[in-house]
Amino acid sequence: MRKVNVLVCYDVKVSDPEGPRRLRRIARACRNHGVRVQYSVFECVLEPKDWVVLRARLLDEMDAVSDSLRFYFLSEDVTRKTEHHGARVPLDVEGPLIL
Repeated sequence: MRKVNVLVCYDVKVSDPEGPRRLRRIARACRNHGVRVQYSVFECVLEPKDWVVLRARLLDEMDAVSDSLRFYFLSEDVTRKTEHHGARVPLDVEGPLIL
């Protein structure tokens, strides 16, 4: 099966009493499955089963009345044509992992 290449973007209302907690939990879920490219944006390359798990977790964590969550599905061609400028040099999520 082909991997799912998705850009996860979220906006959590932190002025809400539970907002900071939701923000941390959503960020942690994304960090466990992808690479942070901006403060509330993650690039994730996932097996289809992992995508189902991540999506369900994020939808469960968010407050549908106060928060916003967007998923952009990217083709391999789009990621090869992505330009980056400035801080936070992006990692190659498909490249080798050196610990």
